Amino acid sequence: MSASLKRRALAEAVGSAALVAVVVGSGIQATELSHDVGVQLLANSLATVFGLGVLIALLGPVSGAHFNPVVTLAAWFTDRRTSGGLTARDVCAYVPAQIAGAVAGAVVADAMFGEPLVRWSTHDRSAGHLLLGEAVATAGLVLLIFGLSKVGRAHAAPVAVASYIGSAYWFTSSTSFANPAVTIGRAFTDTFAGIAPGSVAPFVAAQVVGAVLGLVLVASLFGRQSHPAQADTSSSHGEPELAAPTLP
Repeated sequence: MSASLKRRALAEAVGSAALVAVVVGSGIQATELSHDVGVQLLANSLATVFGLGVLIALLGPVSGAHFNPVVTLAAWFTDRRTSGGLTARDVCAYVPAQIAGAVAGAVVADAMFGEPLVRWSTHDRSAGHLLLGEAVATAGLVLLIFGLSKVGRAHAAPVAVASYIGSAYWFTSSTSFANPAVTIGRAFTDTFAGIAPGSVAPFVAAQVVGAVLGLVLVASLFGRQSHPAQADTSSSHGEPELAAPTLP
C-alpha cells in the first residue's frame, strides 16, 4: 500500500467518525422533524446509504475504507499468509482507530444538535431476535464485500455495500449495525440511534459470529482463489487498492 500506516489509521479514524456522525446525527434530525417511527427510520437509513457510499469512494484508496473491526480482522485472516495482505501491525493500528473514531463521531453528532456530549444510551437491544438480526446482517456484509473481490467486481463496492446496508436497515430486526466500532460509538448517545451499554457485548458477539459465517459462505461459494483481475487489488469496502479483500 502506498500510504503510510499512520495515514491509513487516520483515514480509518476519520471515516469511522464521519460514519457514526451520519448515523447518529440523521437519527436526531429525523426525530426532531417527525413523530412517525417509519419516517424516522427511512430518513436515518437514506442518510447512512449516501454517507457510507461517499466515504468508501473517498477513503477506499487510502486505507481500504474498512471502518469496521470485523472487516479488518477478516481481511487479515484471509490473506495472513500472503505478502500483500494486512499485517498484525496493521490490525493493531486500524481497530483502535476505528473505535476511537466511532466514539468521536457520536460526540460530534450530539454536539451539533445540542445534546449532552456523552450520555449513555438507554435503548436496550438485548433480545435474542435482535442478535440474530445482527448475525445475519454481518454475514451478508462480509459475503458481499469479499464476494465482490472474488468475482473481480471490487470497484462496485461503494454502491453495493451502501445499498446493502440501506436494505439491511429494513430487512433485519436489529436495523443492521454490523460493525463493532459503530456499536460501541452508538452507546455514547442516548438518542434515536443509541444502544444501551449492556447490549453492546452481545451485539459485538453476534457480529463476530456473523463475520465467521460470512467467510464460510465466501469460501463455499467462490473457493479460495481470488479472481485473476483482483489478485493484487482489492479493498475492504471495495476500492481497488489493497492486496487483501476486505469489507459498512
